[in-house]
Amino acid sequence: MIRYINTTLLGGVAAILPLALVIIVFRWVINLIGKYLRPIVDFFTLHLYVDSKWIELAMYLILVAAILFTFFFIGLIIQTRIGRFFKKAFEKKYLMKIPGYRIARETVMQFFGKNKSFFSQVVLVNLFNSGTLMTGFITEDQGDILTVFVPTGPNPTSGNIYHVLRKQVTFTTAAVDSGMKTIISCGAGSSEIFNNVEGEAGELQPGK
Repeated sequence: MIRYINTTLLGGVAAILPLALVIIVFRWVINLIGKYLRPIVDFFTLHLYVDSKWIELAMYLILVAAILFTFFFIGLIIQTRIGRFFKKAFEKKYLMKIPGYRIARETVMQFFGKNKSFFSQVVLVNLFNSGTLMTGFITEDQGDILTVFVPTGPNPTSGNIYHVLRKQVTFTTAAVDSGMKTIISCGAGSSEIFNNVEGEAGELQPGK
């Protein structure tokens, strides 16, 4: 009976959690926009001598549209040869020196479906031979020793680096972006990884 209640409760949480996360993120974005755009809106409404909620709403929409246009304009420049050159130069000289920027950049690229990655493969790591598997990404292969980065969910920009024996690693053919999405979603969608374990379906095969 207790097991049934727990299973039902967890099922309900799993059904509601995605919508709750969307609402939380949406609310966070709205609050963020309101926090930073409010002074600009107040400045214009004060100098225009208007006090209307519709005017304020229109100002917010105009500012958001201006921000989106700025993103579009930056993206347009980056697509040019000169834009890519200056972006790479600026990134190499300044941004790459910021702690965590490289991983944050890689995470964003994977989230938006970019192909280039220093993560070569999604794996399941049996650390300390405990039988507990952790989702990780191979960053370097030295033969019998593999260097694996194990992110901390839901923030994949932090985590731990492990140098483990090949026999402690279960290889998968899952896409790197799929593995990254399971980290961001706190493990949701992990079936995509387990369904792509190398070998027979459903069979975990550490190391080769």
